[in-house]
Amino acid sequence: MNESAKQFPRTIWIGIGLLLVFLGLAFLLSLAELKQKRELPVYGQIADFTLTNQDGQLATLADLTNHVWVADIIFTRCASSCPIMSQQMKSLQDALPADSQTKLVTLTCDPSYDTPPIMERYGEHYGADFHRWMFLTGTPVELSGLATGSLKLGVTPVAPQDRTTPTDFFIHSTIFVIVDKQAQLRAIFQTEGQDVSWTQVKPQILATVKQLEGEP
Repeated sequence: MNESAKQFPRTIWIGIGLLLVFLGLAFLLSLAELKQKRELPVYGQIADFTLTNQDGQLATLADLTNHVWVADIIFTRCASSCPIMSQQMKSLQDALPADSQTKLVTLTCDPSYDTPPIMERYGEHYGADFHRWMFLTGTPVELSGLATGSLKLGVTPVAPQDRTTPTDFFIHSTIFVIVDKQAQLRAIFQTEGQDVSWTQVKPQILATVKQLEGEP
């Protein structure tokens, strides 16, 4: 048997070995990806609402149908957590892919002051893309129904005698919540506090958004 005939089977076995190694690595990578995807609970269904956006136009749940959306609650006179949260929301806006259909929704808990023009100026201050990021105000009843009733965003007014600063009007949630395409509340993320790092939370939010965007 000549030398080339001897080498041929060895070459085949080397190729088979490399193929098996490749398939093994692909399998391990797929397992790692599945492990990263966590099962997302359904916390509840979002009830229909009628609010007003920063352009003075009516906004309802139908405007967000078939979209994943991330929501929070602030008030524009807030000088503590709200600016931080709005900067964080802006960083999500900047991190989302250009072709992403995900929406960002910021509610106010101070509708008597936060009119559409004020919400518009607030959004402009934070570089909001109003095609993706909407700011909603409205009646206290409608806002409460969406914020506390559906999105689990807690709000408590602060009595005048208990205010520690001139703009200490409300105590409210500092969480971001994520709603899926079927208007179901699927994830809740704390954005500040002890042992909370935005550099760790932000990738988790983006991964959850991507996961929900991939769902039918």
